[in-house]
Amino acid sequence: MEEKQLYAIDRLEQAKRIILLAKEEMPAARKRIEKQLKKDPNEAKDWYQTLRAYQARLLAALEDCRLSLLEMELPDLAAAALSLGRAVAKFQFSTPDYSRLCDTLEAFVKGMPDTEDKTASAAIIGRLMNHVKMGFYPTDPDHVKLITKGIEFPDGVTTNLLDPCCGDGIALRLMATGNNCYAYGVELDERRAEEAQTRLHRVVIGSYFSARISHEAFHLLFLNPPYLSVLGENGHTGRDEKRFLVNSLSHLMVGGLLVYIIPYYRLTADIARILCDNFERLSVYKFCGKEFQRFRQVAVLGIRKPRGDGSREVPGLLRQVQDADKILELTELPEKSYPLPAHPEKIPIFKGAVFNVPELARQLAASDSFKKLWEQSPLDSKEKRPPLPLTVGQVGLIGGSGLINGLMPCDSPHIIKGRIVKEQLTDSRVTRVDERTGAPLVTEMTETQTNKMVFHLLTADGFKALA
Repeated sequence: MEEKQLYAIDRLEQAKRIILLAKEEMPAARKRIEKQLKKDPNEAKDWYQTLRAYQARLLAALEDCRLSLLEMELPDLAAAALSLGRAVAKFQFSTPDYSRLCDTLEAFVKGMPDTEDKTASAAIIGRLMNHVKMGFYPTDPDHVKLITKGIEFPDGVTTNLLDPCCGDGIALRLMATGNNCYAYGVELDERRAEEAQTRLHRVVIGSYFSARISHEAFHLLFLNPPYLSVLGENGHTGRDEKRFLVNSLSHLMVGGLLVYIIPYYRLTADIARILCDNFERLSVYKFCGKEFQRFRQVAVLGIRKPRGDGSREVPGLLRQVQDADKILELTELPEKSYPLPAHPEKIPIFKGAVFNVPELARQLAASDSFKKLWEQSPLDSKEKRPPLPLTVGQVGLIGGSGLINGLMPCDSPHIIKGRIVKEQLTDSRVTRVDERTGAPLVTEMTETQTNKMVFHLLTADGFKALA
């Protein structure tokens, strides 16, 4: 992890600084209000708005603490952050004494893990990295089956399923089996992509963000993205689960179903806004038993709608995941409660950054055009003999082209090799003679270059050359 810092640790440290700063700023702003009320009430209103802004920053920092602590598997501290945030939200600014609030904020920060302590930091990093498997987070097959039970596949219509992080293809294959589906997947790792190609209809190899895929052509989007991010040298701090959601939802047709699998604490306000703007009938179900204890995963299901303002629905969606104990389990998802659109759709574009040779071979093998191209006609399959004996010139053309080179399996087997050699012929012709004696006075010399066909034969009796 040289030159990189885990996102959760960095965000926790930023939140700590904001909380400690608010501890100093909020009492100072309250004192300013008291002074301005005596001098100029209008300026007191300005400081009151400033105090409200400090409160909003403090609430955001406490929420960041809660999410980071949940990712670090520190649920007790995360619960304390949630309780403290509720108290801050209800805090009366008119209270003259802020000492109790400030003492509570300071104690909370001191009670959080010290990431500069190498021992504590190593333990935190160990817990975080336990969830990292080279970006591969396979969905448990039993939970895939529970999700599939909640989907109504239309009769007589072939639906298109897309998984932008398909891994070895097992999850999408389970969902498609027996439901008249075409399963499409994208996988970064070439080894896993090769496995997926044995299970899915089409697989793109390489990064999803470099792929070209048709828009609004899929009936179902099964999205189980990587969760853990790190901060690189370029300062990138985006979360992969949000990036995948924003980029992939355009592939889903209006009326299509999103199945979005993330840890419940990663369903933050910004992600909730994206979901509420683009989806209706949103519901959240957590994984069951030990599987939920391991990864804290939930499945968010929703039907895509034309983009709109979903800000009013955001608080209700966030309330569904605020308390993990109150989230419904997937076993409670009603059977066939989410119908897929009952109209077929073609996928004209499905290309990746890496050229997929095995898929091309399969497509060519299944192509009727190529079968016809290589198909032999009845005439081509028979032994062909010329209707008349070949002339010397025809034999020369065939021999020179190399069509009769090689082993001749006959009564006297031999190997033949034809080649053309060039010859220079010189011809002399008397064009003038002495009238008295008849002796030649002028002789004209003519040189002609010709091609000569030579056959070399290797027989049981030795080497022979025929010209």
